Amino acid sequence: MIGLRSPSPAPGAARAGLRAFARILCAASLAALPLHEAAAQSGTSQPKGPPTIRDTEIEALMRDYTRPVLKAAGLAQQNVEVVLISDRSFNAFVADGKRIFVNTGALMDSKTPNQIIGVLAHEAGHIAGGHLARMREQIAGAQTMAIVAMLLAGAGVAAGAAAGVGGRDMGSIAAAGMTAPQEMIRRSLLTYQRGEEQAADRSAVSYLNATQQSARGMIETFQRFQDDQLFLSQRIDPYLLSHPMARERIAALEALAKASPYYDAKDPPALQERHDMMRAKLVGFMERPDAVARKYPLSDTSLPAQYARAISAYRYGNVSGAIAQIDALIARQPNNPYFYELKGQALLESARAPESIAPLRKAVAMTNGAPLIRAMLGQALVQSGNPSYNEEALRELILATQRDPNSAGAWRSLAMAYGRKGDVANADLAAAHGYFASGDFKIGREIAARARQRFPPGTPGWLKADDLVNFKPPKSAQNNR
Repeated sequence: MIGLRSPSPAPGAARAGLRAFARILCAASLAALPLHEAAAQSGTSQPKGPPTIRDTEIEALMRDYTRPVLKAAGLAQQNVEVVLISDRSFNAFVADGKRIFVNTGALMDSKTPNQIIGVLAHEAGHIAGGHLARMREQIAGAQTMAIVAMLLAGAGVAAGAAAGVGGRDMGSIAAAGMTAPQEMIRRSLLTYQRGEEQAADRSAVSYLNATQQSARGMIETFQRFQDDQLFLSQRIDPYLLSHPMARERIAALEALAKASPYYDAKDPPALQERHDMMRAKLVGFMERPDAVARKYPLSDTSLPAQYARAISAYRYGNVSGAIAQIDALIARQPNNPYFYELKGQALLESARAPESIAPLRKAVAMTNGAPLIRAMLGQALVQSGNPSYNEEALRELILATQRDPNSAGAWRSLAMAYGRKGDVANADLAAAHGYFASGDFKIGREIAARARQRFPPGTPGWLKADDLVNFKPPKSAQNNR
């Protein structure tokens, strides 16, 4: 709700309030949150955005999950990517037409691939339906209505003053005259948003049918939401939600989902195993050892349980024990590149860079040069302190940054490798790229300007540095200019 202190505020106050409200609606999330709770979450975000995580294994699985769905949605050529948000709550959302944001909590709590594929299909429905663009049009219209309402209310206050009404009565009249229209506008936008959510649900079911997958996972997810909302439903005004209540979504979709010939289709066992490994990996990295032990006790000898315990051991200082457990994993699956990656990462982060090189080389070879793993190998080569590795480090890091220019860590390691070689111009250029990749455009431009001075004018390095100096960041990153 927009708070007003003055009986005749500038129209910009209405725009500012609705813009804040619009930011909440335009992040078209899966979970049904009360409006005030969503606003609180939006207000606590950092200027650089929510914390994201990168992982080759999980990102590869997300691509396999989304590829058929995006094709069915007509988005195969849009290069839509899944971005992982480090947040324990169950949620997913889209904020533009290129990215689906998924909380790690949604991945950890989804018991089957089908459940999270349903989530991704819903978000694909938002992108394919152009919901964000349409919502922006609705918001633009709402802003105009709000400004008109504010001006009319202000005119009413002026008329009241001319008639001799003043003091506390004047303030009450002003507040009522200005907040009532805005409340109506807000409810109208929320009604529109709930309609878009229902449309995305229906689109998701159609994509799942087109790819011969079950919509059962969607129903199971909404049943989870329904359980969470059980004690809240009597206290929540459904007209102040950006999403329909879970029970409404189940009622709208259950018959449609069960009518599909694929409703009883099961996830392939190999896909379920990868899903279980992903969940174990996230638990191992993100939960405390006692929580890991409760979820994966020693009596559980499954591969996911061993994976989670090995990760937890290295994360909490038992590196020698972790290496022994990782070696046991490698013995069980010698062709799994992510076990070698984990071994290399554990050694590298334990200041044992020379020992980390061999497993990381193997992981790079087994993943066809996955850029994140390749960047880690380059970092290990640089941190080994062995001058004979520097050319290999440069080669690996250049390839890594070419395939994934958004890895700030890879750029930083590349800057170090160039520095070891005495190539200060390229070291500065790589460092500038690293700052840009992490969203710090101000420092990035300063270092790029320094790099530009070191290159002969018109050379490739000079042109790249000049591009960075003249880069204009998106509006969302204005604070870091």
